Amino acid sequence: MKKILAASFIFLLILGCTENQNQQKESEEVTMLKEKLAKFVPVKIQYDETILTDREKAVLEKLYYASKIIDDIFLEQVYSKNNQIKSDLLSRISNKSVLSEQPELKLQFELFNIMFGPFDRLEDDEPFIGTDKKPLGANFYPEDMTKEEFENWIKQNPQDEKSFTSEFTVIRRDNGKLVAIPYSEYFKDKLTEASNLLKEAAGFADNPSLKKYLISRADAFLSNDYYQSDMDWMDLKDHNIEIVIGPYEVYEDEMFNYKASFESFVTIKDPVETKKLEVFAKYLNDIEKNLPLDDKHKNFSRGSESPIVVANEVFTAGDTKAGVQTLAFNLPNDERVRQAKGSKKVMLKNVHEAKFEMLLKPIAEIVLDSDQLKYVTFNAFFNHTLMHEMSHGVGPGFIKLNGRNTEVKRELKETYSTIEECKADILGMYNNMFMIEKGVYPKESEDEIMVTFLAGAFRSMRFGIGEAHGGGNAIIYNYLLEKGAYTFDETTQKVKVNFEKIHPALRELANLILTIQAEGNYQGAKELIAKYAVNSSSIETLRKKLERLPVDIKPVFEIEKKLK
Repeated sequence: MKKILAASFIFLLILGCTENQNQQKESEEVTMLKEKLAKFVPVKIQYDETILTDREKAVLEKLYYASKIIDDIFLEQVYSKNNQIKSDLLSRISNKSVLSEQPELKLQFELFNIMFGPFDRLEDDEPFIGTDKKPLGANFYPEDMTKEEFENWIKQNPQDEKSFTSEFTVIRRDNGKLVAIPYSEYFKDKLTEASNLLKEAAGFADNPSLKKYLISRADAFLSNDYYQSDMDWMDLKDHNIEIVIGPYEVYEDEMFNYKASFESFVTIKDPVETKKLEVFAKYLNDIEKNLPLDDKHKNFSRGSESPIVVANEVFTAGDTKAGVQTLAFNLPNDERVRQAKGSKKVMLKNVHEAKFEMLLKPIAEIVLDSDQLKYVTFNAFFNHTLMHEMSHGVGPGFIKLNGRNTEVKRELKETYSTIEECKADILGMYNNMFMIEKGVYPKESEDEIMVTFLAGAFRSMRFGIGEAHGGGNAIIYNYLLEKGAYTFDETTQKVKVNFEKIHPALRELANLILTIQAEGNYQGAKELIAKYAVNSSSIETLRKKLERLPVDIKPVFEIEKKLK
């Protein structure tokens, strides 16, 4: 009897220990998820609709609902299991008894919605639900497909190269063969619904250019040909609602940077602030001429139009809403459109204001030498973003290699996004110096531009070195540190700009990046990234000091409350 009692006691003890361990494990998971969520500070995204007519408000409403569909499409583009995971989480959350036993489920769902999947975009796509790794090619390709298989297929079937490398197709297996399926076919139901909503919005649009764009973009969703609607978007004028919707950026395709993700920006134009920036458009050719690049590589064939719009964000969807929020955008990416008309830069004023106050200023106080804090200004932050976007529109686009016509992004493959973002940021500073020479900015803003960027580099690097913007900024920081243009004080653990060395270092790096692009130097791009897009010791030191700060904002859209 004593043996039985002793055995029972041991069993209960083990059971109790197991339960305590499970509770501890659950508690650790909850803590981990809360820490991840704390990296995003909620910010209300408000807008002033008083400048809109009742018919324009109806347009805005239709665009919101079309953008919600874009969210759904992008979710599917990110990961093949996303819809299944989301459905499972919703089902379990709705069960109160399950939720009481597994409080982490609600947190997982919240983070899933921020990241558009079960992978932490701030931690190089580390999974926070399950253990599966994110496929390198997202859901654009079969998960078991290798780069070698794709490249070998094209070599053996050269007639498939155009459709396989198209921004607007997915690659799937069909009876053991790889096939390219147009977005218009693969996402037919969702794109048809979005197309109908855009046409309904066009029905309320009194502005002829906006009406034309909405109709042509609606048609593009069904035809898979976005050229004309991109041209129509460039021609928008005298409009209050600034909208761009469709497949654009290729960051999500980390295998090749070929496939475009769906996104949407719904904004209201700020006519006063937009008017102020018109002066910059006339300098586009001068900026190209002034690039630190051999003249034979300079690109004067891109269109000279460079409209700049300042707007307030109303709603975003898809790729641009996943994880880190976009400050501005420079579109379209189609080199044919850029040759004909250039590109449009849209600055999101309310997002800039939120990020400057909530993120940049606190970061600066931690990482910068106290003597240089006075140089951190909103104007320098805003102007760098502006010139960053303008710099996307200059430099090599279409290039000729060994007698054949090609594009930079085709030649640089998966390195393209990091190299392009690095280019835009290094030229952002370089070209702002040029604007000072031209008298557009006062001479005293020079130090502000340099120091504010340095603080901003740490904001971007917190997105993760593996992310294009974070990696691009790491290249700049580590390169300039190596050249003595930045100095890190081991004692104070602060960094500062060396104003005497910054200019030649900027020029040198800008030349290196631009030359890599002009020559389509894939190997050179890989080597540059491998050497400089790394967590160097001072980056690691300063990033640890920043851990208590949020990494980015979490938008809380006012329009969602209005239309629910």
